[in-house]
Amino acid sequence: MGCGEEYNTGSCVCNILKEIARAQRDITEFECDTSCERSISDLLGETEVRNGLDTVPVLLYCEDGCKPFKGFGAHPRNIGKIVSSFYFRVKSVSNNCCAVLELLRDPNDSNHNPHCPTEQHTKNLRSTGICITVDVNCFCHITCLPAISAF
Repeated sequence: MGCGEEYNTGSCVCNILKEIARAQRDITEFECDTSCERSISDLLGETEVRNGLDTVPVLLYCEDGCKPFKGFGAHPRNIGKIVSSFYFRVKSVSNNCCAVLELLRDPNDSNHNPHCPTEQHTKNLRSTGICITVDVNCFCHITCLPAISAF
């Protein structure tokens, strides 16, 4: 089985995001060995790492210029405080590759608008409840971080 082949969307990034969303939702078996597949395997408990993992954090790179994608949002309890993140949890991916992504943030990171992924703390990435919708066809590259517990 190839990585994300069952979806055949015409976009490898979309295929991988669909696979991550399915794995996080269904916790089923997966057999690839690349970094994203290793994170999925860890999430599914196919390795010794499982221990309550529920999220594969992803970085996405925009098609034009291949720059890391940064999402913005605000929590309804604090609409005046806009935060951004380069790290996301895949919530869902539609058949036409429209994805809902949740911003992941380290609650101890006071930099609410990092300029690049390396400026953002990743030690304790957590779910923010802030979701955005993106067209996955606009991305050309995906990087998966090791699976974590984000809740």
